[in-house]
Amino acid sequence: MNSYSSRYLDRIAYTGPTEPTAEALRLLHRAHLFAVPFENLDIALGRKIICDEDAFFRKIVERRRGGFCYELNGAFAVLLRELGFAVTLLSARVPRDDGSYSPEFDHLALRVDLEEPWLADVGFGDLCLDPLRLATGAEQEQEGWKFRIVSESDSQTVERMERKEGGDGWKRQYSLTQTPRRLDEFADMCHYHQTSPESSFTRKRVCSLATADGRVTLSDRTLIITRNGGRSREREERLLGSEPEWEVALREHFGVVL
Repeated sequence: MNSYSSRYLDRIAYTGPTEPTAEALRLLHRAHLFAVPFENLDIALGRKIICDEDAFFRKIVERRRGGFCYELNGAFAVLLRELGFAVTLLSARVPRDDGSYSPEFDHLALRVDLEEPWLADVGFGDLCLDPLRLATGAEQEQEGWKFRIVSESDSQTVERMERKEGGDGWKRQYSLTQTPRRLDEFADMCHYHQTSPESSFTRKRVCSLATADGRVTLSDRTLIITRNGGRSREREERLLGSEPEWEVALREHFGVVL
């Protein structure tokens, strides 16, 4: 094990198996989600985020920060490769309110090939704790949620990841193709999400982390704690009264110091 992977595993407090197996992938995926927050705080501070693996490592491992999809899944891909996993970067498009999809490269997800292919994603916020089998049709259940991969009706090469939303039925999370991508292909959309007033990432500060029984999130100055997982989760909210109080919550709940 080299210095990169050793320091990264220390960052996510992981001491389990590292051989390229489905179980090791599941444990690594969970450890990452429990240790590294999904956050966009550098955007509000005007700190430029670039699609660069070394920059991801410095931010996530050395500065003990989080990031958004390009950073989180980009860094996780390098860790998995260093441990011997076969990883492919995939481009995903997220559904809009009007039913259309966002542009290509809007989201970065990972395909991990073992005995069968898996979809790994530690950069989508509140989604799934474990990787999903990248096979169409079968329902996969996690923590009270159901997931499935289905083929888009007009294409055999585009697949859609869905989550069952209780009585509301299946809800699209994103659509992805199996075309292998390079990290630099995501650079334009990474820049867009930092600068465009149309991007959700420029509208409010977010920092969110999975916990053993739910999730803790800072949405601007609102602290949100959910417990019990799934659709029946309990939720409590508290509005923080000042910026110093927000900074304390950021440090105490996420270990983040800006």
